[in-house]
Amino acid sequence: MLKDLQEKNRLPVYAVTDPEFAMYGRVVTDLDVAGIIAAGEAMPMPASGSKYEASTPAFEALPIAADITKRYFGELPTQIGCCWGHSNYLNALEWHTSSEINVAITDIVIIVALRQQMDKNDSIDSSRCVAFYAPKGTAFETYATTLHYCPCEASADGFRMVVALPKGTNTPLDGPKQHRTDCDKNKWLLAHVDNQDLVSRGFWPGVTGENYRIEY
Repeated sequence: MLKDLQEKNRLPVYAVTDPEFAMYGRVVTDLDVAGIIAAGEAMPMPASGSKYEASTPAFEALPIAADITKRYFGELPTQIGCCWGHSNYLNALEWHTSSEINVAITDIVIIVALRQQMDKNDSIDSSRCVAFYAPKGTAFETYATTLHYCPCEASADGFRMVVALPKGTNTPLDGPKQHRTDCDKNKWLLAHVDNQDLVSRGFWPGVTGENYRIEY
């Protein structure tokens, strides 16, 4: 599949196991992901579009939840949720002030860049982006310095990905935005200028250049 993705896309595509991923995150191998994959596969797939659930009770009841909290968040309160559905485009880039732990419930492609590559106008050209393929069952850490967004599907069946973050992340702000890139708690977002859905909702159009579509 990786070879097909590389041949069909102008955007460079690597595997998360390749050395190129080291500046964006790392693969983790000390988590038993079988149970959480089974729970994620049982969640109904939307007919179109994608969904995000910050805290998924079926995930948080599993032994892996305690392992993630202890090993990767230093016992801080943690939420373990899911992002799933259908998506092919870059569309936006977001970041948190913490790492997140992800598990690929299906084969997925993530498009990433680095916060350090943003300019003083809180913008970034999409030519800075790189794509990484994570096969089903891969667990990986995405660093706080990594710009990322909704994963892209690697087949017409859609995508599913576990998203573990400090508790409260991606939930609505209690007060007004303090900065144009503010989105939710512990979440800042740059919409692609061509993503009129996000731009019309007031999100900062900070991603310029091509709105890459992942072909498979």
